[in-house]
Amino acid sequence: MSNDLKTGIKIKIKKVIQFLLNPKLLLCFGVAWMITNGWSYIMLGVGTFMRIPWMIAVSGAYLAFLWLPISPEKILTVIIAIGLLQFFFPKDEKTLGVLKDLLARLKGALKNRKEKNARKRANRKARDK
Repeated sequence: MSNDLKTGIKIKIKKVIQFLLNPKLLLCFGVAWMITNGWSYIMLGVGTFMRIPWMIAVSGAYLAFLWLPISPEKILTVIIAIGLLQFFFPKDEKTLGVLKDLLARLKGALKNRKEKNARKRANRKARDK
């Protein structure tokens, strides 16, 4: 592996770590996690400690749903965290700028893929005629 590649990888990893360990993002993600599923862990603990059957049943059922592969909880947590970040810290260009850049790249990649698929379809139609 060349030094340029190692340096590039180190820079990317450092940027990712700085983005993920941003205190504002961590705060918003923590609040979003509490909204989506943190409450159920707390409720299960309190219900078990205090021996309250309905708390154990409600939180246990919700937690069982969360652990199913079809549960959209992680996606919802990220969406809520981004929404909270925009609401509480609208001028935080450090974090929101990275997210906007990622969104723009994703949109560009999807557009390129659609154009490539359209060209392939057109070539197949022309070839089949």
